[in-house]
Amino acid sequence: MEKIYLDNAATTPLGAEALNAMMPAFNEVYGNTSSIHSFGRMASDLVDQSRDKIAESINAKSNEIYFTSSGSEANTWAIIGLASANRLHGNHIITTKIEHQSTLNACKYLEQNGYEVTYLNVDKNGFIRFTELLSAIKSNTILVSIIAANNEIGTIQNLKAIAQTVHEKGAIFHTDAVQLYGNMDIDVQDIGIDAMTISAHKIYGPKGVGCLYLNNKYRIDNLIFGGNQERGKRGGTTNTAGILGFAKASEIAIRDMRANNHKLRLLSEYFISQLTATVENIVINANIRQKLPNIISVTFTGVDGESLLTKLDMAGIAVSTGSACTSNSLTVSHVMTAIGLNNDDARSTIRFSLGKNNSYEELDIVVSNVKRCVDELRAYSSTYGMKTRKRKGDKNV
Repeated sequence: MEKIYLDNAATTPLGAEALNAMMPAFNEVYGNTSSIHSFGRMASDLVDQSRDKIAESINAKSNEIYFTSSGSEANTWAIIGLASANRLHGNHIITTKIEHQSTLNACKYLEQNGYEVTYLNVDKNGFIRFTELLSAIKSNTILVSIIAANNEIGTIQNLKAIAQTVHEKGAIFHTDAVQLYGNMDIDVQDIGIDAMTISAHKIYGPKGVGCLYLNNKYRIDNLIFGGNQERGKRGGTTNTAGILGFAKASEIAIRDMRANNHKLRLLSEYFISQLTATVENIVINANIRQKLPNIISVTFTGVDGESLLTKLDMAGIAVSTGSACTSNSLTVSHVMTAIGLNNDDARSTIRFSLGKNNSYEELDIVVSNVKRCVDELRAYSSTYGMKTRKRKGDKNV
C-alpha cells in the first residue's frame, strides 16, 4: 500500500542535504563547542558559521541568534524572558486566541504570576482586528506576541502593520514564525520584528533545534540556566549536529522558496478544486489567497474528524485534526472555535498540509479515499442515528 504524507505542518521529512551536513558532527567534529582545545574550537567554528547563515536569511546580526531545542522553547523563552526582563516597565502582555500552545501556556504562566494578558479575537479567516489591538494596548503594555502564520489554518498576518502599531505604543513585538519561515521572505529590520521564533523541522531540517532572534537592544532573562552557552543566555551543551542541519535546511529553503511556493500553490489549488467537486458539504477554512499555500483546513460537516483521520490512516494517508502539539488532547481546537466554528464543526475539521515532495497523483488518491471514507461515515451515522457529540473530557481552550 502506497503511503502518502500530508502532515508537513506537524513536521517535514529530513532532507538529504541537511542530513549530510549533520554527519561530521557525529563522527568527525564531535568536540564540545565550549571546550577550548582544537576539537571544541572546530565544532564552535561550524556553529558560528551556521549562526551566520541563519542570521543572514532574516537580515539579522549573528549575535542576535540564540539556538534553542525547539520552537516551543523559543516561544516560551521570548514570552517569559522578555516579560521578566521588562517587569519594571509594565506587566501587560497582548497575544491572540489562535497562538501555538507554547505561547498560550507561557501567557497562562505569567497570569498566574501577577501579569495581565489580553487575548485578541480574530475574524472568520483568522485575522486580528487592528481596532481591537489598538484599544488593547495600554501604558503598561510591554510585549505583544502575534503568530505570523497560523499552524492550523495558515492565515498570514500583516506583520509590518502590526509591528508599526506596537512600536508606536512603545511595546516589544514578538512573532512565532515557525510556519512562515522558509515560505516567505522575512526581513526583521524592514518589518520591524523585535523577537522571532523559528524551527528547523518545519523546513526539512532535524527535530530538536530551533532559534530565537532577539534584537540586541532588548534584554531577556534566562529560561535555562547552566554554562556560558549562547553568550550566557541559555545553558546546555550545544547541539552541533542539529544546528548544522538547521543551517543547511535554511539555506535550501531560502534558495528554493519561490519554486517551492509556486508548486505548493498549484498543488493546493488543484486539491481544493478536486475536493470541493467530489465531496459534498465541506467548508474550506481561511481565505485561500491570504494564507500559506501548503496548509488546507477542511470542515466535513457531520463527520467526526478523528474517525476520518483513522480511516485515512488505515488507507495509508497521514493527515491531522490540528496542531501536533495538541493531537493527544481531548480539547476542541482553540483555533477552530476562535474563527467561529461550533464544537461539532471544530471536531469535524481535518488539516491537510502539503509538502514539496507531494504530487498531483497522490492528491488524486487522497481525494478518492476522502470521498469513500466520508461517505462511509455519513452512511453509518444515518443508518444508526449516531451524531457527533461531546465526549467526556471535551472542553474549549
